[in-house]
Amino acid sequence: MDTYRRYHLWMTPTYLDDIVRYHRERAKSDERNWQDRLAAVHYTGPSMLDALRAESNTNVKVIAEVKRRSPSKGWINEHLDAAQLAREYEVGGASAISVLTDSPHFSGSEEDFAQVRTASSLPLLRKDFTVSANDVIDGAQMGASTVLLIVAALSDEELTLFHSVAELCGLDALVEVHDQDEARRAVDLGARIIGVNQRDLRTFDISPDGAASVIGSLPGNVVTVAESGLNSREDVERAGDAGFDAVLVGESFVRSPDPAAAVRSFASVRKSHRA
Repeated sequence: MDTYRRYHLWMTPTYLDDIVRYHRERAKSDERNWQDRLAAVHYTGPSMLDALRAESNTNVKVIAEVKRRSPSKGWINEHLDAAQLAREYEVGGASAISVLTDSPHFSGSEEDFAQVRTASSLPLLRKDFTVSANDVIDGAQMGASTVLLIVAALSDEELTLFHSVAELCGLDALVEVHDQDEARRAVDLGARIIGVNQRDLRTFDISPDGAASVIGSLPGNVVTVAESGLNSREDVERAGDAGFDAVLVGESFVRSPDPAAAVRSFASVRKSHRA
């Protein structure tokens, strides 16, 4: 029995389960052969890994997210202009931009992604639920720099395959974890960018201390990204003090009357050195 199935046999059901189930059903109807597509698709744009590793300053890097809605909170900004928001993020000093493309649960779209890709020169994360090799190749074809691999949603075999396909396409992978066990799987995979989601999948509680303990066990050459629950400069300062290299922030920027200023404030936070 693979790691994903063992994990989910004893896990209390989470909000992630229904979303992943939807995407797996969708993937079953995808008849495209990913091996046939692979040779024709290769990303050559700006690198997320390089942007987050940049040593031009010692501040926390910001991945600013274009996010219309969330399953738990409903609409955040239904009528946002994705292109204009991306331009404001770039002016504010964001190192990269994340764009939700999941439609049923987050009201994102490939159209939002295309608008951001046209409006900004920054590396882009396609924020979606990757459950097939075709999903990875689709990201490269759309102009994404990076795809999201959620350890809690994937078996070790799937993680290995999708990570390999991403590399073959010239993409980085943001490998998302929630705890020490998932972090170990990400490290074993050879992940170079590991995002630690501070939100508990079962309770929805935010645990910055738990996230800090997770990155404490990661190799020093891994780029670390704090995710979820970053609503204020103080939250970002706490992440920087814990040693996070970057933060991924959506809701507070999308709700802000001045997204550029909000990004600028977060991007000015200093980070502590992590061995």
